[in-house]
Amino acid sequence: MTVVETVLKRTPEPLRSVLIKHRELLKFAIVGGTTFVVDNGVWYFLKLSVLESKPTTAKAIAIIVATIVSYILNREWSFRTRGGRERHHEAALFFVISGIAVVVNLIPLYVSRYVLDLEVPHVTRLVQEVADFASGSIIGMLLAMFFRFWGFKKWVFPDELGERRRDGDSVTRLR
Repeated sequence: MTVVETVLKRTPEPLRSVLIKHRELLKFAIVGGTTFVVDNGVWYFLKLSVLESKPTTAKAIAIIVATIVSYILNREWSFRTRGGRERHHEAALFFVISGIAVVVNLIPLYVSRYVLDLEVPHVTRLVQEVADFASGSIIGMLLAMFFRFWGFKKWVFPDELGERRRDGDSVTRLR
């Protein structure tokens, strides 16, 4: 039984119908949760060690690592029945959209740190860390997530090209 099937089986019926209708979004959200953990794990590792004085650089590196994981998971699972472009073209579009999303993700953190001065010595370390998390991991990531989902569906994995992939795939059910 797949992850999605397990989640759907344990979901009450009114919500289950909505989730089935938006199965692709559910998978995208699961991938997003996974890459959220990867992103924050790498970010805090770098930010609390070798890049302590450069939190925006640490966040950018973390986003890049999470984006690579995201491409693999989205290509092979979330949008597996969409697309149909040659892999290098699809990957290039994915990373262009993701690159723009990196900028979208970094804007709130940059504003928090350098426009609002929510960094030590202007505020306490606790306030700095809460502001970093709220701006970099919540606000920035949500903005980037909405942009990515829209961009991936529209340009990277368009449904009109999915016909070719579904026809060539002997197993057409969503895993």
